[in-house]
Amino acid sequence: MYCRNCGQQYVTDQAVMCVKCGAQKGTGENFCPNCGQPTPPQSQVCLNCGVSLAAYGPKGDKSKLAAGLLGIFLGSFGVHNFYLGYTGKAVAQLVITVATCGIGSVVSGIWGFVEGILILCGKIDRDGKGNLLSE
Repeated sequence: MYCRNCGQQYVTDQAVMCVKCGAQKGTGENFCPNCGQPTPPQSQVCLNCGVSLAAYGPKGDKSKLAAGLLGIFLGSFGVHNFYLGYTGKAVAQLVITVATCGIGSVVSGIWGFVEGILILCGKIDRDGKGNLLSE
């Protein structure tokens, strides 16, 4: 694995920072973490080896477990989407529940339950700012 900031290979895969530049592992956008070749800014895929660069971003401060459980138990109110920063979806779920005096909570509840399962399974793995959810 290579440093995304300077392109130097890590001493071990368990390293938390680069010994050459001091950058935290996963930070930077200059080099591919798989092959160490330079990558264009904002690139989603390494042009040299084809690996997806999206999975190598920094971890956010939002918990995957907390978001998933909020989706399962309070999904009809959109609490998990408020937590993750998806305010538009959260307001839509809340409006469906409140505007129908709870009748629409079946729809928004199923919607929230499914999103909670998807979060726990890793299919939804980013918060509203694009940061990866922490384990």
